[in-house]
Amino acid sequence: MEITISATKEINIEDILILYKANEWSSANKPKELYNALTNSETLITAWEEEKLVGLGNAISDGYLTVYYPHLLVLPEYQGKGIGKLIMDKMQEKYGHFHMQMLTADGRSVDFYKKNGFERAGKTEPMWIYQGNEH
Repeated sequence: MEITISATKEINIEDILILYKANEWSSANKPKELYNALTNSETLITAWEEEKLVGLGNAISDGYLTVYYPHLLVLPEYQGKGIGKLIMDKMQEKYGHFHMQMLTADGRSVDFYKKNGFERAGKTEPMWIYQGNEH
């Protein structure tokens, strides 16, 4: 298995929806908004096995001090093979020197992010107004 990591925003909605539906993310129910959100992010990193999209992550940033990572997904059959780490490593190349890197993690993703250097932010509580139901 050879995985190629790309920083291109040239991606089609069909590939995105396969990835999001396979992970049961509710944002797949808003394809136009999801596509626009990803392609308008400051950074979009994708992972490919030949022509097949197997993972992606995006970043929203002020460009200087703070970055937020909203999405990181890998097709379920490709999880545990280091693809998420490849995506995060690429993000760290760009944002590793920033003052604050933030994300929201739950379930199995908590351990993944801890392995990648993230820790709970003091005594903070994640808060949101959320339209999804996969959490």
